[in-house]
Amino acid sequence: MRTLPPMSTLRAFEATARTGSVTRAAEELCRTHGAVSRQLRQLQEHAGVELFERDGTGVRLNDHGHAFHDVVRAVFDQLEQGYGRVLDQARGPTLHVACSATFAMRWLVPELADFYRVRPDIRIRLSMTSAREMRTEGADVVIAWDLSSYPAADRQRAMPLAPVLFGPVCTPAHAKRIATGQRITHDFTSSAWDQWEAKTGKRIARHGGLTFPHTHLCIQAALAGLGVALVEQRLIRAELDSGALVAPYGFTPFDGGLMAVPAERPARTDVRAADTHTDIAAFVGWLRERLR
Repeated sequence: MRTLPPMSTLRAFEATARTGSVTRAAEELCRTHGAVSRQLRQLQEHAGVELFERDGTGVRLNDHGHAFHDVVRAVFDQLEQGYGRVLDQARGPTLHVACSATFAMRWLVPELADFYRVRPDIRIRLSMTSAREMRTEGADVVIAWDLSSYPAADRQRAMPLAPVLFGPVCTPAHAKRIATGQRITHDFTSSAWDQWEAKTGKRIARHGGLTFPHTHLCIQAALAGLGVALVEQRLIRAELDSGALVAPYGFTPFDGGLMAVPAERPARTDVRAADTHTDIAAFVGWLRERLR
């Protein structure tokens, strides 16, 4: 017999610890504030130790709470991933693809209808993550253009998809003062500006600077007239076509290009492993055609 507290109390604890608020946990769990508070008290009574301490009008984890949260979070993550795998198996073959949120929103998702037309037997599961987090998602294949921070083994397995061309973009009004404007930089690919300058010999937007964790936010900042963003041409096509943004210096080819990195898996000979390898090849082939 397992000596565990009721699962409802663990859900209340995990949500409160993760969100840092009983109110937000109650909203997420579709419960009242009082119901979640009672579940937290029940858990602490079952454990025989306090897990939270008062913090103004709210609560925060104490040392015991932090230690228990590390355990609960890991178990919930594992449970969620395992549940997802069971659902994937029940629904049929799935290819797990990780890419930047901007690439997913602005190019891949709008193009998926064509992929499903060509390969209706393969269902794509997307993880939209930052460049720094991509390889932790357990994906079958990762799409990225900057592999400088990837292990050598990943770079050796990488399959080229298409060239990438980057250019500074800004509003038409900002283009008049582009040389002295503000530079907008991506947190995780800040070297892109250095590469653009080295290839073009131009120096622009050296005054100050803003940084964002996603290219989409860099584009939004440029649209707001906050400065000049360096963006791959495919991700900015709609704004260029509408005239909302301009690219005064055009677009310059960058080293490497867009790549697909298949996950490194332990040697397997089962049917699903072979199917995944075949699905990756089909998906990569389709990407090359659509990106051309």
